[in-house]
Amino acid sequence: MTDYLLVDDDEAFVRVLRRALERRGHRVAHAHDADGALAAMADAPDARVVLDLNLAGDSGLRLLPRLLEVAPGAGIVVLTGYASIATAVEATKLGAVQYLAKPADVAAIVAAFGREAADPGLAVTAPPMSLKRMGWEHLQRVLAEHGGNISETARALGMHRRTLQRMLAKRPVAQ
Repeated sequence: MTDYLLVDDDEAFVRVLRRALERRGHRVAHAHDADGALAAMADAPDARVVLDLNLAGDSGLRLLPRLLEVAPGAGIVVLTGYASIATAVEATKLGAVQYLAKPADVAAIVAAFGREAADPGLAVTAPPMSLKRMGWEHLQRVLAEHGGNISETARALGMHRRTLQRMLAKRPVAQ
């Protein structure tokens, strides 16, 4: 039986995903923060981890390497409502097996753990990004390059820090 560890601060989402996974016969544990996730990982080192990118204002990307230190064989799928190319690249560099945007159904989450390697034959069906979305992706990339430091990112982009904060507080622009 496969064990899953759900690391997300959204209680309703965890409840729904947990119920769906348990109906499929899986054992599921959950944690709402980094400390809880690390403790749960010590008890289930082979668990498949579904890690939220935003954990109550903290980045799941900071937790990802720590989880892999505790359990090097664990598979980790990063799940986020704020998907960007920069964070997807960073998550896979840090060891995530897949990166999914919310809302993702249970079948897609389970299937994400089955992909061991890239599939070059996978069709690219996404339409080109809008100009606003490209701007959002650029902000995310520069922010990642500066380690999440908003002041340094604002200086690099030549804008006021408060303006950048307001832009980042908004939901991502749709494709």
